[in-house]
Amino acid sequence: MNKLEDHFGRWKNREEIAEAMIPMIGRLYREKNVTTTVYSRSLVNNSVIQILKTHRFVKQIEDSELFESGLSVVDSFPILQEVTKLDLGPCRLDIGKLAVEYKKDSRGLSVEDYVREELGEAVNDKVDLPGQTDVVLYGFGRIGRLLARLLIEKTGSGDGLRLKAVVVRETGKGDLQKRASLLRRDSVHGPFAGTIAVDEEDNAIIANGNYIKIIYANDPSAIDYTQYGIKDALLVDNTGKWRDREGLGQHLKCPGISKAILTAPGKGDIKNIVPGVNHGMVEDSDTILSLASCTTNAIVPPLKALSDKFGIEYGHVETVHSYTNDQNLLDNFHKGPRRGRAAPLNMVLTETGAATAAAKALPELGGKLSGNSIRVPTPDVSMAILNLTLEKETTLEELNDYLRWVSLHSPLQRQLDFIRSPDAVSTDFVGSRHASVVDAEATIVNGRHCVLYVWYDNEFGYSCQVVRLLQQLSGVEYPIYPKD
Repeated sequence: MNKLEDHFGRWKNREEIAEAMIPMIGRLYREKNVTTTVYSRSLVNNSVIQILKTHRFVKQIEDSELFESGLSVVDSFPILQEVTKLDLGPCRLDIGKLAVEYKKDSRGLSVEDYVREELGEAVNDKVDLPGQTDVVLYGFGRIGRLLARLLIEKTGSGDGLRLKAVVVRETGKGDLQKRASLLRRDSVHGPFAGTIAVDEEDNAIIANGNYIKIIYANDPSAIDYTQYGIKDALLVDNTGKWRDREGLGQHLKCPGISKAILTAPGKGDIKNIVPGVNHGMVEDSDTILSLASCTTNAIVPPLKALSDKFGIEYGHVETVHSYTNDQNLLDNFHKGPRRGRAAPLNMVLTETGAATAAAKALPELGGKLSGNSIRVPTPDVSMAILNLTLEKETTLEELNDYLRWVSLHSPLQRQLDFIRSPDAVSTDFVGSRHASVVDAEATIVNGRHCVLYVWYDNEFGYSCQVVRLLQQLSGVEYPIYPKD
């Protein structure tokens, strides 16, 4: 057999295996609330090609010679087959890590015995879901619509977070259709994965079977959500209009709302939470919380990792940030310096409060960080450059190996991703679900001094962090298997 036929034959075989995996992944998700992943990347609702590409990505982060060409579905499929035979409880199940560890295991166990051993806890100590938690989105802009996509995607069996309503100001004739169209199509993130219909009579959008009431209101305190069958809901204010306790407290006066979450840095004594880092600060009595900013969520996980291992003496954070709706398309008046200049045409030097906010999430960094930002003519995906002086000396290899381990096995694995690719550019990270991605090829180390380049999807990655906090507040936190 020549090489052409050999490679094509293997490709067709892997396509067939990936096709067989799709219904298994779907049943686990719908019937058991099990999200199947490969190295933290979800396979739920993925196409054949997406499944194959996700497996191949493993070569960038797994340093064993066994996986120089990536992980193959030939290795993960037998694992998945055995998983479907188990009576699992709700969890996030990484068949990629199971397949890799099984291939490295030298005990001679069968796939069945290995899987049963590794997932015994998931079978014997099932997590009890607390039941449906209603969610309301106040505002339907860039973050609001991405949150809607994520919440709809994660509906699963319906026992977790359920998006019940969106509150907006009515803009005039055809408003509902326009809102639905913006949810259906996105110039950056592509089309909505599913179907969307509109109920004009009842002012609702039906997305993948989720009935979402569109409530028109100008005053946040004038809505009785119980009239729409909503109770004890988590409300996400993504307008940024109110950032203090008094302003956000208006939402809590509304019947049906139990907590208000802000998708911007909170002022005063509002806790700024970065899931994965200081989420332990959240108490049952907290009714108003902030998710800080996208940049704060991007820089705090790697800063936390480096502080824990090497200590940080001081540093400067420079963000190269995509333009936002806050800027002007063409030169015009703006209350902020420089931001009035045309965003698609200029690099715009501006300030960022992310360095100060990082110290709120990591008190040990108080007074040690400075920061600034450059807005650039790209619509999404930003970069943070962490220029740090560490307390301990290290090497390029040691630092990168450590951050790779953090991305795979630490409590920060859902926040911090790791990539080794000399060709990576910003668009490669559109849709990244991690708060930030370490670009290992760009890392610089000289004794105690290091420069870390961290990519982040300032829209989608941040929205994923918001959902993680919502899951924590609702009690819908799935254990991750295999245990690290």
